[in-house]
Amino acid sequence: MEDEIQMFLEEAKQLMEKAVVHTNQELLKIRVGKAMPSMLDGIKADYYGVETPISQMASITTLDARTLAVKPFEKKFIAEIEKAIRDSDLGVNPQNDGEIIRVVIPPMTEERRKQLVKQVKQEVENGKISIRNIRKDTNESLRKLQKEGASEDAIKVAEEKVQKLTDSFIAKADELLAKKEAELMTI
Repeated sequence: MEDEIQMFLEEAKQLMEKAVVHTNQELLKIRVGKAMPSMLDGIKADYYGVETPISQMASITTLDARTLAVKPFEKKFIAEIEKAIRDSDLGVNPQNDGEIIRVVIPPMTEERRKQLVKQVKQEVENGKISIRNIRKDTNESLRKLQKEGASEDAIKVAEEKVQKLTDSFIAKADELLAKKEAELMTI
């Protein structure tokens, strides 16, 4: 039974780590006013009838702090890529010169910064919900073990460890929030 309890604790820790990593990846997609090729990661364009990430259809580089250059591997897809960027939620208007698409990132307004902070808070809250759900599932598994004969004391100790794990990973999510919020509100 001790091995099973330890297994549940390890699994909970790994799942919580994944939840924090996923939250961090989602936060990286939220732009902070600087041009970064990763800004276009979630955007897909039609490529021979298949929705394909732009990063697989073109090279994406930064020309300066506020401009991205998107150079399609096949020129015939330049209009598709331009349309996908324009239709995305980035709020940018790409310019196409027939060779390269230039994406100028406008400076962020105070209102836009506040919108992005709300978005960041929502992403972090989603991460915390995932962590709490992992805690709930792990505690349910531990209670099943108790019904199967594990000692009540061992289960109590394990539940306390799960709570400590939960607290530490929620603190990590809060750190991500504080860091991203400071990044967004810095002009």
